[in-house]
Amino acid sequence: MKLQRVRAVARKEFLHVLRDPRSLLMGLALPMLLLFMFGYALTLDVDRVPLVIWDQSATPESRAFIDRFTGSRYVKLIGTADNYRTIERAIDDRAALMALVVPHGFTRDLQANRPVKVQLLVDGSDSNTATIALGYAEFIFAGYAREVRLEELRRRGGQTLQPPIEAEPRVWFNADMLSRNAIVPGLIAVIMMVIAALLTSLTVAREWENGTMEQLITTPLTGPELIIGKLVPYFCIGVFDVALSLLVGRYVFEVPFRGDLPLLLGLSLLYLVMALSLGILISIVGKSQFVAGQFAMVATLLPAFLLSGFVFPIENMPGLLQLMTHVIPARYFVTILRGLYLKGVGVAVLWSEALFLVLFGAVFLGMAMRKFRKKIG
Repeated sequence: MKLQRVRAVARKEFLHVLRDPRSLLMGLALPMLLLFMFGYALTLDVDRVPLVIWDQSATPESRAFIDRFTGSRYVKLIGTADNYRTIERAIDDRAALMALVVPHGFTRDLQANRPVKVQLLVDGSDSNTATIALGYAEFIFAGYAREVRLEELRRRGGQTLQPPIEAEPRVWFNADMLSRNAIVPGLIAVIMMVIAALLTSLTVAREWENGTMEQLITTPLTGPELIIGKLVPYFCIGVFDVALSLLVGRYVFEVPFRGDLPLLLGLSLLYLVMALSLGILISIVGKSQFVAGQFAMVATLLPAFLLSGFVFPIENMPGLLQLMTHVIPARYFVTILRGLYLKGVGVAVLWSEALFLVLFGAVFLGMAMRKFRKKIG
């Protein structure tokens, strides 16, 4: 392999990128567009759950109970109702997610120390959101019931009683439990995978479509020289995208970073080389820009989005899909990014993920070189 030939191919590819607005747009603007769009639009947080209340009791006790809901930062009171038809309309129109119905005998049963049945209606059309909202409501119910019981015991016994067991939860690594802190690092991995593979998936296929591949074949260029020369410009673009994505994640989305920055940069570049190698392998096999672009999108976006653990926990997937995730490179980089960003772990924990990225990169690059030599032979 001669460095001069590699430099010549890289220069040719650089000139093409600079003269092609579409390539520049795909390489520079599209990653940021996707990062901002998904970063702000994709969230698993359920805050300010819209609530409608029908207080049939209308007593100080029922209002004190309702205040537990309206005073929570997780619930937003949007209105009151005086019949079930109003509640049904609010839920059907998606103006409300929950409805609380306090019965007529609320205060009477409460003062008589009898169980009080309060109705909670939840829109279950979005099961994930409904489950989280129901959890908020059950937490408020439990807190109010505990206070009522302790107050009754204090009134009867004349002394302050404490619960026999009191939990003191501590959330590590993401104390505010913001889904953004887990989504943005995973989103960086998905976007890098898709963009890098798309950029290089068009390189060799473009030479075949433009009729310039025959000219390259007649030159002394070897397959590895041509492939590496074509990778260099897109590697430079990818480095810029990586740096910009990390800065946006840290200073725009305010995702905390607790790890080692040089380690993050090194593993990001390793992941970038792997994704670029996959893209150029697709380009060599496809020989058509349309086919290569479509296949690159399917081979990167769907697996990286669905099977990397970025949105859906791998542990909750069926056994067969869990096995399939082991051949998804984005799975390992999502783990790396979340470990570095949120946990601050180092090589001692992430070495296996880094090793898999090296193996994937070597396999994709080796297959690309072998396949290209076979084609020009």
